[in-house]
Amino acid sequence: MKTSKTMTNLEIADLLRAVAATYQLQDEVKNRYKIIAYERAADAVEHLSSETKDIFDEGKLAEIPGIGEAIASHLSDIFNTGYSKHFNSLMRNIPQQVFELMDLPRIGPKTAIKLVKYLKMEKSKNVLADLEKLAQKGEIAKIEGFGQESQADILRALEEKRKMIKRHLLPYAYQIAQDYLDWLRKDKNVHEAEALGSLRRMASTVGDIDIAVATKAPLRVIQRFISYKKVLRVSEKGEKTASVILPGGVQVDLMTQTPDSFGSLLQHFTGSKHHNIALREHSQKQDLSLSEYGIRKTKNPNSAIQKFSEEKALYNYLGMDYIPPELREDSGEIEAALSRNIPQLVQLEDIKGDLQIHSDFNTETSHDLGDSSIEEIICQAEKLDYQYFALTEHNPSHSGHNSQNICEILKRKNEYVDKYNYSLSKDKTNRVIYIFNSLEIDILSNGELAIPEAAFKYLDFALVSIHSGFQQTKDKATQRILQALSQPKVKILAHPSGRLLNKREGIEVDWPKVFAYCQQQNKILEINADPSRLDLPDFLVKEAISQGVKISLGTDSHHFSSLENMIWGVNVARRGWCQKSDIINTLDLADLKSLLLN
Repeated sequence: MKTSKTMTNLEIADLLRAVAATYQLQDEVKNRYKIIAYERAADAVEHLSSETKDIFDEGKLAEIPGIGEAIASHLSDIFNTGYSKHFNSLMRNIPQQVFELMDLPRIGPKTAIKLVKYLKMEKSKNVLADLEKLAQKGEIAKIEGFGQESQADILRALEEKRKMIKRHLLPYAYQIAQDYLDWLRKDKNVHEAEALGSLRRMASTVGDIDIAVATKAPLRVIQRFISYKKVLRVSEKGEKTASVILPGGVQVDLMTQTPDSFGSLLQHFTGSKHHNIALREHSQKQDLSLSEYGIRKTKNPNSAIQKFSEEKALYNYLGMDYIPPELREDSGEIEAALSRNIPQLVQLEDIKGDLQIHSDFNTETSHDLGDSSIEEIICQAEKLDYQYFALTEHNPSHSGHNSQNICEILKRKNEYVDKYNYSLSKDKTNRVIYIFNSLEIDILSNGELAIPEAAFKYLDFALVSIHSGFQQTKDKATQRILQALSQPKVKILAHPSGRLLNKREGIEVDWPKVFAYCQQQNKILEINADPSRLDLPDFLVKEAISQGVKISLGTDSHHFSSLENMIWGVNVARRGWCQKSDIINTLDLADLKSLLLN
């Protein structure tokens, strides 16, 4: 793979996954721990809110969770010289086309190399286009081990890939914007500065970054804007606007407005498009016309425009309550604002614990273990002022384990957690926190769970989740989920849709049927706060809580620092219209125990 001194986070993550794939092709069993290490490092880099190169320049590369000394050394070589001798040597015999095919949903390294080899695509200049042509001609079905069904799956994967427009994950875009805003706000000509668009609405992914500034000196602010140290290229510079390109091809656009109309500009360019259309239709019924400058009476076009320095005043002028940016998607918020029924949305400070965390306790899983000790997690939870958290390591793998082995592992974990809870309860320094002993259990393709029934007695409660078999029919996938949820100790369906942002669509499920079951059986749906998931998606969260379903929040942390990701789950909850009462993590410990342990 091509490398350079200025690689972006996404490029580095792709490189690290290519290294993991190379080790897998060489000897999957022998290289198991190297494969896990590189995949974990790739996830860590992809989720960073700062550029890896900037962290390297600060001398802190090895401090990134998941980046060990060896990987840090290889990345340092790249940032210093533009290439890594180790990586180049390792991957020199693997065609570049293999790594390109691995970018398709559900195409692993072994499938990719087999396709490249048998279809003779080692010199292909556009391997995805060539693969599609060969599939349409029926050539893939002729390869041993593939057949018509596999060929159809590959065509579907190519179509999914086309639909996946690469956008920035929310935390990454947010940090870029915050750094830029901090820089702008230091200028005395900047009265106010805010992000706009999907970023301000806290959508799960963000395209270009838009920034608004209130100022009486737009030209000076524009000069400040284009002088930012990370600007690679100025693509547009006008009297009131400007546009620049940052590392990684990130485009940032600036709009300036006088302070007395700044609220109008914020409202207009926060969007969404559909919210603005609905708001404009409501205004027209009152003979009013909206713009980024304010509101004008249409019956008297010569009248002075009504300006708004704050958004709240604009919404109030239209006879409605202020609508938080997260709700501006034309999903009933205007009607709610007119009837004074905008919900009091949940806030980060309402959260009293994290209900999905993976520690380094060895459950001998086929999935990845956590990186942090239980003591490190306790310290981080205390910093966040939590009352509780749940340890939810993945279930032991089936390989090499029978029912008795699995029970023994989970019994050890139960005893381990019990000792911590006992010591915490007796701690003379007044450490007050409770650890739930839980487990994230795979839902197998037939709906059965990946641990024996006898093992559930060692758990306080369980989360269940899907990690494979994403192509099942809607009916089979729905029945699979409902069967898994029927186990009494199973309380939470984790990352329910199974989506991975920019990588994989979620499974097809009869959600109304799942919501009805959860409401009737007191089962809970998770909002997974991992930035690559943010799952359950916001629109399904809104539908779920409208049916009386309760929601849990879990960071899915594999390192104690990732507990900070709770804010992104809260943002999804807010976009899904969640109030404090909809989220079980807002309960005090006694009330949560009553809910989960019965």
